[in-house]
Amino acid sequence: MNWEQLLSLKRFGDTEKRPRIAQDETRLGFDVDFDRIIFSTAFRSLQDKTQVIPLSETDFVHTRLTHSLEVSVVGRTLGRRVGKVLLERHPDLVALGYTFNDFGAIVATASVAHDIGNPPFGHSGEKAIGEYFKSGNGAKYKDQLSDKEYQDLIEFEGNANGFKILTENREGIFGGLRLSYATLGAFLKYPKESLPQKPTNHVADKKYGFFQSEKEAFLDVVQELGMKPKSIENNSFYRHPLAYLVEAADDICYTIIDFEDGINLGLIDEDYALEYMSKLIYRINREKYYALKHTKDRTAYLRAIAINSLIDEAVKIFLANEKSILEGAFDRSLLEKCAYEAQINDIIKISIDKIYKSKEVIEKEVAGYKIIADLLDVFIKAINHKFEGIESNFDTLILNLLPQEYQVETNSLYNRVMQVSTYVARMSDSYAIRMHKKLTGNLV
Repeated sequence: MNWEQLLSLKRFGDTEKRPRIAQDETRLGFDVDFDRIIFSTAFRSLQDKTQVIPLSETDFVHTRLTHSLEVSVVGRTLGRRVGKVLLERHPDLVALGYTFNDFGAIVATASVAHDIGNPPFGHSGEKAIGEYFKSGNGAKYKDQLSDKEYQDLIEFEGNANGFKILTENREGIFGGLRLSYATLGAFLKYPKESLPQKPTNHVADKKYGFFQSEKEAFLDVVQELGMKPKSIENNSFYRHPLAYLVEAADDICYTIIDFEDGINLGLIDEDYALEYMSKLIYRINREKYYALKHTKDRTAYLRAIAINSLIDEAVKIFLANEKSILEGAFDRSLLEKCAYEAQINDIIKISIDKIYKSKEVIEKEVAGYKIIADLLDVFIKAINHKFEGIESNFDTLILNLLPQEYQVETNSLYNRVMQVSTYVARMSDSYAIRMHKKLTGNLV
């Protein structure tokens, strides 16, 4: 893979390339990408989607939106710092007009979009959709779908749904948000289809990155960027190098900030903050630390230094392994190769035990399973009954609740079912709860 091709400013849906040297420096194409995501309705819904603590009544716990914004800030720093060195190594990119801010903008944009496809109720939302088709009422569709189509559904993936949101054609809108190919490439953490599952231990094979409905869009992106194929037969590719930085930004934020949320909620003892986060930090000014009077201020101080430390590590590892990353030979995430891997794993283990398995989280995830299954059931029945010509009065009423963009007439069962699944996945937590109440006759 080569950087000039990987940094393509051409927009998804364009027929002509966009030279970097011709860009307006006051409104660079990569900055336009960021703006388009921020103003999108899909991004806006993240303000009411669970990050860790579902539907928390506190005002400081992170939602998907605040998490995404924080990841983009870390991603921007990672991109700029890496870009500065890469331009020294590749002066031809400077001659083409690229600056270190370009790298920062690409990583920041892919980072701010990284959760845009996640369903309501956190990661349990993905599992709830999958289980509806694996063991719920949706299992009856298995024999009517191809293996890959069925796998898309039973292992519903927020990353693939995000790619769908960013690229899907709608009536009058070709190319979705029409982002640059470079941004779309950096967004693709798992550039493969849903089958085969985890064919290797390479980090790019951990999950999948596109639904069968977006296969043509995916192939267009990876071919435009010159991403290296892993398996042409299985539409599997090695990552765009900047996807490693997007992943690192996410890993840094959820590791440290979920831990911070747990401490501020009282789910984790504050002593753990000093004990575990200090292991990620070269030096702590203990006088300054103990001068802070409030728990939130002390944990925020540790969080800021810990994040900076992990940024340093991620930049160092990326630059040391640039060649193997470009060749597709770097098979782990950046933080898995860092000097603090053991300490990071200790923090994650505490978060799993104290936060993710807390009673509040589990109770609301259970409710999310029921809500999502019921919503899928009623909308899929209605849209299929209409296609089959056996639409009831109730089905008609239900379809009046389904936005028109999800009622595109199609002979494909897969596309009909996917339309409903992506509609439910785009709901915010509160909207899903309100819709469920209406459909179950609870108007209170």
